[in-house]
Amino acid sequence: MAQTRLQLLGPVQLFHGDEPVPIGGPGVRGLLALLALRPGKVVGLDEIIDALWGHDPPATARTIVHGNVSHLRRVLRDLDGPRILTTPPGYRLDVEPDLIDVHRARTLLDRASLATPEAAAALLAEALALWQGPALGGVPDSLRAPELEDLRLAVHGARVDADLELGRHAELIVELSPIVRADPLAERTAGQLMRALYHAGRRGDALELYRTVSRATLRTLGVEPGAELRWLHERVLNDDLPARDVVAPAAGAEPAKAISQLPAAVPNLAGRAEELAWLDALVTRAEAGQTTIAVVSGTAGVGKSSLVVWWAHRVAPRFPDGVLFASLRGFDPHHPPLEPAELLTQFLLGLGVETAKVPELLHERVALYRSLIAGRRMLVLLDDARTAEQVRPLLPPSARTMTVVTSRSRLDGLTVSNAAKQRVLGTLAPDDAVALIEELAGPASLNHALARLCGYLPLALRIAGARLSASAQRTAEELVDELGNERTRLAGLQVDGADDSVRAAFDVSFRGLPGEVAQTFLQLGAVPGVMVGPHVMAAVAQITVAEARRRLRTLAAHNLIAETERDVFVPHDLVCLYLRELAEQELGDKERDEALGWTVRYYQAAADRARRRLGRVADPLDFSGVLADDVLPPLSGFAEAHDWFAAEWPNLLAVLDAAYAAGRHDDVWRLARLAHTYRVACPLLDEWMRMADLGVAAAEASGDVAGQCWLRLARCEIALTFELPGSGLADAERAAELSAASADERLRTSVDLHLGRALSRLGEHERAIERLAEAIVNAPDVTLRGQALSSCAQAEKRAGRLADAIAHQRAGLRIDRELGDDVQVVVSLDKLAELSLRIRDLEAAERYVWEAIDLAISREFVAREGTLRLTLGRVLRARGDIDGAREQLALSVRIYERVHPKLVGEVRTELADLQ
Repeated sequence: MAQTRLQLLGPVQLFHGDEPVPIGGPGVRGLLALLALRPGKVVGLDEIIDALWGHDPPATARTIVHGNVSHLRRVLRDLDGPRILTTPPGYRLDVEPDLIDVHRARTLLDRASLATPEAAAALLAEALALWQGPALGGVPDSLRAPELEDLRLAVHGARVDADLELGRHAELIVELSPIVRADPLAERTAGQLMRALYHAGRRGDALELYRTVSRATLRTLGVEPGAELRWLHERVLNDDLPARDVVAPAAGAEPAKAISQLPAAVPNLAGRAEELAWLDALVTRAEAGQTTIAVVSGTAGVGKSSLVVWWAHRVAPRFPDGVLFASLRGFDPHHPPLEPAELLTQFLLGLGVETAKVPELLHERVALYRSLIAGRRMLVLLDDARTAEQVRPLLPPSARTMTVVTSRSRLDGLTVSNAAKQRVLGTLAPDDAVALIEELAGPASLNHALARLCGYLPLALRIAGARLSASAQRTAEELVDELGNERTRLAGLQVDGADDSVRAAFDVSFRGLPGEVAQTFLQLGAVPGVMVGPHVMAAVAQITVAEARRRLRTLAAHNLIAETERDVFVPHDLVCLYLRELAEQELGDKERDEALGWTVRYYQAAADRARRRLGRVADPLDFSGVLADDVLPPLSGFAEAHDWFAAEWPNLLAVLDAAYAAGRHDDVWRLARLAHTYRVACPLLDEWMRMADLGVAAAEASGDVAGQCWLRLARCEIALTFELPGSGLADAERAAELSAASADERLRTSVDLHLGRALSRLGEHERAIERLAEAIVNAPDVTLRGQALSSCAQAEKRAGRLADAIAHQRAGLRIDRELGDDVQVVVSLDKLAELSLRIRDLEAAERYVWEAIDLAISREFVAREGTLRLTLGRVLRARGDIDGAREQLALSVRIYERVHPKLVGEVRTELADLQ
């Protein structure tokens, strides 16, 4: 089967097999390029707008992007290719990276770094062939990706290095000479050409080339060429440049024993293939003469030191002058961090300096250290650093020496000041985690469950494995039972007599936080949910959103939480448990209750704002004045509100559960009603029903009659949406009893609406039409009148009164459009299509349903789209287009399998009839 692949290294293009697929103009191409540059990762909507229009986007930019996304989705869906997913705050391309030429080129570059020169040359030539012209052709001028040119230069440079090792000097002279003439400041290329000239017997030309480059750098930059090119010039001048890129020993000297300060490595390293490949690629950079500093950071217990030490043992032969290692004790619970002066003494002694000759002053030690390693090819490992300032004096000056730093903090300062490359280490893949347990304790059927309970964190995995192996009586079943209790899991992840339990590791990180950031970390433990953002933390901590974002990012920089997307912060599973324990220990009951209260108020205010962007609101709940406007997310339109609900749904359920457990029953039913509007637009049976059941229980516990009515009507809506047995009549009738004495006209009209719909669904058409006609007349506003018109039309359809039904449905559609309620517009169009099909006006039916499908796709009403595809299939079948009908019903089945699994059988039956 032909694959769909994407080309960015040239004109932006989509291919199905070898055939190009038209996708549209520059805006669409630019959107596809932005998503394809970061496959599997979210590209924010604001970022897309900035990239496509720069600082002057049109007022309709968001609408244009949404439309282009819908267009690309249709194109990709027709190819059965990659998918574009809405993931707040933007979009994510779900695609295998290897189907995108940019990522294919990076993969080939990484593979080449581990290959023999012959294989590397072939791999890199394949990578260069992926460039089909200037990258990102045909996109708006404002879209720039300079990293693609950096990638091309890296691939080209690595391929030239491989060719140099293979002795292809004559060919390289022809290839590189025009490049250096055009850009004499390209020092890496100039150095490669010098090597080719020298080894081709043209030493004089190599020296002349250096003089040319030196004049250019002095004239243009006011400085001499870099250290690597100067070293190369000296070797050519002395006529002792080795054939391979190694430092030649002095003539007649005995080969010195390489320095090796590495501690012992773990016997086997589980997983980490990507991280090892990344480190290996950086070695290649260092061997090419580029200054290379790597920072490997990650949360406590994630295995940073184990990874780096194991890797260093493997690559030590590539550093002929040796390996220096120091533990900086940045997060040692028993000792303060080592000062740079102490570390320099350790390194100087390792480099052979006598104790009496170690300078007293720090700057003198730094100078001696740098002079001793200048020009050497060494690996320097700085383990467990606390700050960038602790590391900087230890950084070697030589471009041929590589430095690797590990830390629980990201040490962003090293990236800014020293161009360090960053890698945040995550937890292990499930199979690798199981392998780590089995290394210590042997295979067992429950090891997968055990690994999951350990959160795939290497420290926790090693402790679990050690506990199993330490006692023949302890079984995996017992340990799984012990760790299965969240309240005791951390206690189970420690070994008697050992300081490095999971809790102790997290404690060290927490105790080292600045005061106000530590307080925010504590408050996090009292906020229910699976993720947190700056807006809710601003409400809980009573600070500005900007300050909340700063504190959360500080926590992320310490790797206690991870910013998985912009403004989305997620702690590791075990950190979640630690947070909960910490909050219970360090915060009083009043403080925890206040944190929960502010969390509930935030979600009530934010959900109320979001639901009003989604469509009409029937109930009288209004939380617009509960919090200051600047604390809430802006949510300027439907798409942002939809995305907010989709992202926050797990948190909403967690807040509801926590508030119910705390006895905040009034808060619970109100929040459940606020969130109900989202599930009307995007129905999911189990989650919607769980929320409604909790809301009814909370309203009954609080004794609030109106709350009981509104939540029973919500439960009735679920029954009607999913055609459940009884279709919600019992809830509608109970709401009618409870609301009989109510003075709230909106409530009484809503009860009539739901009761009429339930009666109609059960075949009591005349009673239903009578009730719904009263609702049309008595509706206190246009919103409820529109709902009553649409509901009455459906009852009339079931009663066979099609002309009345069409008239009422059209009137309802006019109100839907007037209110800008896209959810109801889609529903009304679908109902008009069904009515038109019933009276055999097939042209009108197809027109209505296609308009509804386009709107559903653009608004991502997935469940509604499944229903619409079913309607369209029936219309096309009636028109005699059996192939088209079969295609639409198949699409409906695929959607129903995800969102309406209990109803998919009916659609499958219809599809089978067409086979």
